Amino acid sequence: MVAVAALLAMPALAQDTPAPNAKGQVFVRLDTSAGPMTLAIETEKAPVTAKNFLRYVDSGRLDGRSFYRVVKVQDEFGFVQFGMDGDPKLSYPPIAHEPTIETGLHHTDGTISIARLEPGSARGEFTIVVGDNRPSFDAHPGKPRDNLGYAAFGRIVSGRDTLIKILDTPVDPDKAADSGVFKGEMPADPVKIVQARRVPAPAEVAPDLPTAAGSGASE
Repeated sequence: MVAVAALLAMPALAQDTPAPNAKGQVFVRLDTSAGPMTLAIETEKAPVTAKNFLRYVDSGRLDGRSFYRVVKVQDEFGFVQFGMDGDPKLSYPPIAHEPTIETGLHHTDGTISIARLEPGSARGEFTIVVGDNRPSFDAHPGKPRDNLGYAAFGRIVSGRDTLIKILDTPVDPDKAADSGVFKGEMPADPVKIVQARRVPAPAEVAPDLPTAAGSGASE
């Protein structure tokens, strides 16, 4: 009987999932301890990376996670990072890399992308940039060595003030990850994600957020 009830409930659950808008954007609201943010996720332009992120959202794996890395270069310029914090038990398998030269998405102010080491190693660590970080995070085929950048797959459409609060979180100069990386980039009291959920598309999507001058720093 339990199995039958679950099957009967499945169509109702599917109907409750907000549909993408005409541009193929799915909207996700992050309720954090610093306030809410809403993201437009580009399921058509970056299908692999977007599907991976939505998998974390729909499974509830982002609930309770934190913005464990904050790199503030100057006021309103830098990036923040959140996700599974490298925990392999919580992370889904690695995904194929979708560079910005293929998707047409770029690391302008408020862009969300997936962090990685080698191309094709990205799993469950996500970065949101503040300011124009195209020089550091976009793909640049003319550069030597690894020049494929991070895979952008969406942007903030509301709640930029929350993003700035996260960027302004004080870091502990002595704190580092278990592997020793990110020393001086980890908050003593990180902002938490209370929950991440799909939400209906807003009546209007804000235009691209203004960029800030400067250059960022990637992993």
